[in-house]
Amino acid sequence: MISVVLLGAGNVATHLYKAFSNAENISIIQWYNRTRSSISSYANEVAITDSLEELKEADIYIIAVSDDSIAEFSTTLPFKDRFVVHTSGSVAMHDIDKKNEIGVFYPLQTFSKNADINFAEVPICIEVYEKENLQLLKDLAKAVNCKPHKITTEQRQTLHLAAVFVNNFTNQMYRIGHEICETKNIEFNILHPLIEETAKKIQEMSPFMAQTGPAKRNDKKTIKRQLKLIEKEEHESIYKLLTSSIKRTHGFNSTPTKKVNK
Repeated sequence: MISVVLLGAGNVATHLYKAFSNAENISIIQWYNRTRSSISSYANEVAITDSLEELKEADIYIIAVSDDSIAEFSTTLPFKDRFVVHTSGSVAMHDIDKKNEIGVFYPLQTFSKNADINFAEVPICIEVYEKENLQLLKDLAKAVNCKPHKITTEQRQTLHLAAVFVNNFTNQMYRIGHEICETKNIEFNILHPLIEETAKKIQEMSPFMAQTGPAKRNDKKTIKRQLKLIEKEEHESIYKLLTSSIKRTHGFNSTPTKKVNK
């Protein structure tokens, strides 16, 4: 049985709590957050505290706070020589205070508190400074049916960068598409099958091969027509930038036609 203390109450911590609670080989012995009210609803399920001085001894302490707070928070832990990991994709492992044994347990997924996650489909990127702790993190990942991936800090940070493009930036494209639909009273959910098919395709072929659309075809007439339809300057700039990027990728070097004033 792996004993765990959770530190923090954000989206990642909340989903880890749910996943760990359903695992047979994991015992969450305590959940800390500086604001007790944020985790008070779980008080009947797990020991909660807002005092670092009350932290219990555990096999692993998981820091799941904002990236900017990890380094400073780790210095406030009132113990040493215990195993402390963070869950960030971008923060270096060595940002954790060296008074403790350090590591990273990074679930590569997007987390929203109200959206359920199937942890069996979440890759876990792990990193340790002391080699003897590697197996413990592997066992922790496997206990929630995840596949652990041993990677370096540079690889993890590069993965996080790639994740920003494929997730955060893509979601912003969804928001823009939603906004464009709203201008003409079109239901955004008409686009759902297209979104799902696009995501499905890249599991079977490379993004390069999956690319379609007017930019990939260098369809200048369609590009010009669509630029005339765009009402917001910000959307026009994004359209031009992405169109140019796709055209360069597929061997066309010309820039999109400038928008003609209506």
